[in-house]
Parts: sequence; C-alpha cells; structure tokens
Amino acid sequence: MFLNLKLSILQSGIRQNRLAQAVKVDEAVLSKIINGFREPTQKQRRCIADFLQKDERWLFEPYILPRNGDRYRPDDGSQSNSL
Repeated sequence: MFLNLKLSILQSGIRQNRLAQAVKVDEAVLSKIINGFREPTQKQRRCIADFLQKDERWLFEPYILPRNGDRYRPDDGSQSNSL
C-alpha cells in the first residue's frame, strides 16, 4: 500500500475518479495502485506525483501492514509476535 499517496489524495480533496481522469489512468487501475495491488509504471508515478505536487519517491514509498498478531514496539522499532 502507498500510504503517502492515499493521504495526499485525501489532503488534496480530489476524488479518485477525477485524479484518474487528470492523469489518464483507468479508475480501477488507480485504485489498485493506491491500495498496493498493482505497481505503477514510471510514467504513472511521474504523472500522479506531478499532479499532486509531491516528491515521487516519497509518494510511492511502500507501507507494509503488520501481519496478524504482530505488535509494533516503539522502544526499538521492532515487531514482536508476543502480546
């Protein structure tokens, strides 16, 4: 999932369908990109970043959701399977 992309879209106030039209990407493809089910092409990355006026590398930095049962430990930044 590209959390920075998702947050940037929300902050911009633009709807996904309008963004898709603006960057000439199918709405379903854009949804898959945002939710991490599809890797964007270099051209798609550049167009989306340009439209949102964000750094491309930051915008498409992957966010990995913790696995079920994993717990984030802020003291050292590691994850643990114990509760």
